[in-house]
Amino acid sequence: MEHIKKVIAESIEVKSALLANEAFLGKIEEVVHTITHAFRNGNHVYFCGNGGSASDAQHLAAEFSGRFYIDRDALPAEALHCNTSYLTAVANDYSFDVVYARMLNGLGKKGDVLIGLSTSGNSVNIVKAFEVARQKNIITIGFTGVTGGAMKPLSDYLFNVPSSNTPRIQESHILIGHIICELVEKEYFSS
Repeated sequence: MEHIKKVIAESIEVKSALLANEAFLGKIEEVVHTITHAFRNGNHVYFCGNGGSASDAQHLAAEFSGRFYIDRDALPAEALHCNTSYLTAVANDYSFDVVYARMLNGLGKKGDVLIGLSTSGNSVNIVKAFEVARQKNIITIGFTGVTGGAMKPLSDYLFNVPSSNTPRIQESHILIGHIICELVEKEYFSS
């Protein structure tokens, strides 16, 4: 029982640090406006991640393309790993390191948004996608752990959760993502 309490306390501690960080909260507001603006301009939001972060990427994309709270039209968002034929072909024929960069190069256009989730911030396939995003004037939003890793200098907006514990980081990523999805939905459909 003590270990269970410890894990819950650790999760609360990380979220309390987010709650106390006004700059971090302000960045969430900025990202809400940025994504809303992108959608209003006919742009798309793309997500990428690996493992549990891929699941979170797919989850958050579905919150936009499906619905969050409001019964409304779909918003153009997708997770880049959902086409398994593409993913396995490119990983086999080229390298897993380029699976997201190659797809973004084919689909992405100026003004789109790429959200990459990597607890270390060093996932090579996400870093390479962020490099392509820079070349194509695609807005980059990094969800990472405390250091930001290699994604830090490539992120227009960086949500570097103040932890180096993977489960605690991922719990905060989904919290931040849910807040963004809720507020984008509210802002986009308010008019």
